[in-house]
This record gives sequence, structure tokens and C-alpha cells, in this order.
Amino acid sequence: MAILRNIGNDDQSLALQGKEVYLRQPVPNDYTEWVSLREESRDFLTPWEPIWPVDDLTRPSFRRRIKRYQRDLKEDAAYPFFVFRKNDDTLLGSCIMSNVRRGVTQACSMGYWVGERFHSKGYMTDAVRAILPYMFETVHMHRIEAACLANNDPSQRLLKRVGFHQEGYARKYLKISGEWQDHLLFAMLDTDPRT
Repeated sequence: MAILRNIGNDDQSLALQGKEVYLRQPVPNDYTEWVSLREESRDFLTPWEPIWPVDDLTRPSFRRRIKRYQRDLKEDAAYPFFVFRKNDDTLLGSCIMSNVRRGVTQACSMGYWVGERFHSKGYMTDAVRAILPYMFETVHMHRIEAACLANNDPSQRLLKRVGFHQEGYARKYLKISGEWQDHLLFAMLDTDPRT
């Protein structure tokens, strides 16, 4: 189970603990490490993500991103986390719970990315395992949904490994790399066993 603890002097700075990683909310000082990781992993990430805006890697764009994250947290619309390796505080990627729906639904959508040099090393599996208890037990989600491209075998394996169930196939679900693409749909309920 993930442990939630405060870091720094900001009450909104929370860290979730995995075995080898910790997750915390992004802050402006993360820019240099974030831009370096995104830049070096661009070719690796491009097939799996929407087209990056022209100014995506600029400091002003990152500041806007942080402000949007802060607004989303305040409004209970999304829960963004950066993922760091415990032994040296290296930024590995990001995991965000977005599209939070309350009322009769109590659901959100999960997305994540990891830098190319940290791919297939188990870090994102550890991060997803760490975030699930927080989202179910603290944020009180009933359902967490995820979608991945039909040819994204590593992401499918990750989701199944942590206990997500494949629920369907959505045609032209998300615009990835400039094209509407089919996705496999996965979900986990708060009552499902976590592995």
C-alpha cells in the first residue's frame, strides 16, 4: 500500500511511496529535469501521445502547465504526479488521474508516460501500484479507467499486471500523433484485487 506523506512546506505537496519510486505533485522547479527528459525521449514518446504544441518544451508553457495542474487539483478535476526514482530523486515520467467525475459515477481516467531510458524497468508499474490506493481510499474513486493503443503491448501488460480488466475496444477514441486512433479500454474498480 502506498504511504502518503507531506514533503516541503506546502500542505498540497504530497508524496506517494512505491517500492523503488515516489510520486509527487509537479512544481515549477521541476522544469529543467522535465524538459531534458521529454526532449531526449521525444522520438520514443511521439507514437503514443497527442502532437506536442510548438512551444511545449518552453519554460512559459511549463509554467502554464503547473498553473493548470494547481487549478485542476483545487477543483478536484485531476491529480497530476511526477514519478521519481527513490535512490537518486531522478525524474522518470508522469502519471495523471484526470477527467474526475463525481456523483453517481465516481470515476477518473489514468494516463502516464516514462522516459525512454527508464522504459521496461518496472518503474511505471511501481508508480501505478502506488497511486491506486490513494485514488481509491483518499480521493474515493470507485472506478479508474485507462485506454491504450491496440499495438501498445507494454502498456497493456502493465495494466493487466496491476489488476486492470480489459473492457472493450473504442474506435477512433483519441487523437494520437495527429490521427484518430482505435484504443483498448481498461478499468479497475475499488473492489477489484490489486496485484
